[in-house]
Amino acid sequence: MTLAQILALAIFVIMFVMIVLDKIERQYVTLGCGLLTLVLVFGAAMRSMSAIIETLNLRSIFTVGFWYAGAAGEESSSGINWATIIFIAGMMIMVEGMAKAGFFRWLCMRLAKLVHYKPIPLFVAFMIMSSILAMFIDSITVILFLAAVTVELAKLLKFDPIPMILSEIFCANLGGSATMCGDPPNIIIGTSLGYSFSDFLTNTGAMAGISLVIVIIYFFLVYRKELLQEEAEAVDPSTVPDPKDAITNKTEFAVSCVIFGCAVVMLVTHAQTGLTVAFIGGVIAIVTLAAFHKYALELLKKVDYKTLLFFVGLFVVVGGLEQTGILELIAGFIGKVSGGNLKLMIAIIIWISAIASAFVDNIPFAATMIPVIKSLAATQGVDLSTLAWALSMGTDIGGSATPIGASANVVGTSVAAKNGYMIGWGKYCKSAAPATIIVVGVSMLFIFARYC
Repeated sequence: MTLAQILALAIFVIMFVMIVLDKIERQYVTLGCGLLTLVLVFGAAMRSMSAIIETLNLRSIFTVGFWYAGAAGEESSSGINWATIIFIAGMMIMVEGMAKAGFFRWLCMRLAKLVHYKPIPLFVAFMIMSSILAMFIDSITVILFLAAVTVELAKLLKFDPIPMILSEIFCANLGGSATMCGDPPNIIIGTSLGYSFSDFLTNTGAMAGISLVIVIIYFFLVYRKELLQEEAEAVDPSTVPDPKDAITNKTEFAVSCVIFGCAVVMLVTHAQTGLTVAFIGGVIAIVTLAAFHKYALELLKKVDYKTLLFFVGLFVVVGGLEQTGILELIAGFIGKVSGGNLKLMIAIIIWISAIASAFVDNIPFAATMIPVIKSLAATQGVDLSTLAWALSMGTDIGGSATPIGASANVVGTSVAAKNGYMIGWGKYCKSAAPATIIVVGVSMLFIFARYC
């Protein structure tokens, strides 16, 4: 190995370890390691200004193809993926506007009223809603509101919210795997490899749909005793607040619904219109800020800049592995171990992705593996999209297995804890880990049957 390769690998390992230890905020970790990559790897070891320029990837923002893909082209996967960052920022602003108008609280309360506040229908309905919302909105936001409303309903209706919160968390991660904009790894995979919303929906979406039915049955059987006991207890609906009370401003509520609808339409049709996710994210942000101009500054302040900075540093570090050829070596190793066997290659990618994502952040893992599967596809002569769907399902679902595997898990358990409902590792993993194994297994068999 060359000095540049050793340095790039060492910086990457240090970054991963520090993220796992969680002693320093993760955006500082990735930005610091990104700076070390630029100075030590590209500057001192490689002495390559072109590697720095290619990794920072600023020129791509000023090209027409970045905003309008038309009929050709895929986003550059080298260096900082600005399309991912702009899209996530835009969706964050839209979601904050919807929350300000009371959209999420109204939706939860309305759904609870429709099922007459019965624990079992409520249990199933919230799982389905969690999955559907997470297809279009970041799973962290979905769980933040769902968990809070679940706790409130639990206090009013006198039931244990823990089974519902755990099932909501799992279904949010599962729903996020169904679309390109549902989970950060999918956004990175889609923008890097040039896949559209409909590509994800017809591939990972099909797997998520089948898995959702299985998961609903699974969680019902796991918590059947508690649910049946709660179902037997009568509830007075008059004690529950009216859903209309959640709407703070009817005009703003209607506007937020229209903006959300437009975002969904643009995402679903972006392969046909040629509008890139960067363009969609930028337009949605501008329209939301214009519509909620009174709160524009407040919405901008609520954007999770820490996550966006985390992405910037992460892409630079992964760019170091790519520029030095480390990722090609990893791809060659997987190809050698699998012996060119596609099924074995898929099994390795999906299970390693799932296991790794259960304990470490799935975003850096997905970003690291994209150049690896590209190299595998090129050298082994296999279909890149097949490997991409395996990587997507592995990283998205694997994070559901443990309380720290995905950000939505941390948020959901934290909301429960703040309200006096503690969810430890044992209680969490007892139901979530088997569900994760089931879904990853189903996804692998689906990929075998459909693509091999």
